Amino acid sequence: PFKLLIFYGVMTVLFSAVLNNVTAMIIIGSLTGVSLNKLGHNDKLLGFLLIEGLLTNVGGLLTLISSVPNIIVGNLAGIAFIDFFLYSAPYVFIASALTLWLGASLFGIRRLTTETEKVEAAQQVSSFDENDGIAGKAVFRYSIVLFVLLILAFSLQSVIPLLDELGMGFVALMFAFIALLRFRNDVNEFYANIDWDLIFFFVTLFMVINVMEHARVLEAIGVGIVMLTELGPKAGPLALLWSSALASSVTDNIPLAAMLGKILFQLGEQTTAAHWWSVIFGSNLGGNITPIGSASTVV
Repeated sequence: PFKLLIFYGVMTVLFSAVLNNVTAMIIIGSLTGVSLNKLGHNDKLLGFLLIEGLLTNVGGLLTLISSVPNIIVGNLAGIAFIDFFLYSAPYVFIASALTLWLGASLFGIRRLTTETEKVEAAQQVSSFDENDGIAGKAVFRYSIVLFVLLILAFSLQSVIPLLDELGMGFVALMFAFIALLRFRNDVNEFYANIDWDLIFFFVTLFMVINVMEHARVLEAIGVGIVMLTELGPKAGPLALLWSSALASSVTDNIPLAAMLGKILFQLGEQTTAAHWWSVIFGSNLGGNITPIGSASTVV
């Protein structure tokens, strides 16, 4: 089970880096439940799921597109895709390793020690069908290639003037259009799977934030943020980190990141890189403080 925990832990971080946290948790959590049931280790299920829930929020820091707060704050701060990865990857690696080690120690998840346990586990794993759920190899390969090209486009956006001018949103739409050309016969299925609720949520969210800006609500909140930034180059970002993390532990981190990002953007030269990263880390990791702090831990 310990090797399985490491495998699913790494998968959770990687899936969270390219998918939204809820989707990653549902996929990995379902695989975990099936695997542990077949291996006869249902007593370890709670430990596995809790560790994976924590890792979804850690993995959400890996790239600029890993979570919505990253996209919102990163775009306002002007952080390039590759720069974001270089800054956050060391933390994600260390935090993931510590989470796996502490989780395994806390929930008693250990390695298989006897030869009998290893043989039984190997026999049970051999009954798994790795091709289950794949519609066709051609479709699978095309999707993988397109996805890799999309990640490369995001990575090279800051060095290719055309992509930089288009912006991340139009680059993603361009690849979506290419995908639809290949699967044009299934276009209705694609439209049905779009999360329209999330799209309209963002539309109304930024409308509300702009109304708050014109009503001087953000200006009033900004006074408190200015007080935090004036605490000093070290104490200021630290205070902003903890305040955003605590707020994120009891509320949705998307509107929180949008509001704080807008305020920091308006402060101009008073805002440093440390303040931007404090909001990014705080809004993402605050979800690990309480069971209701993020959608993935609720799942």
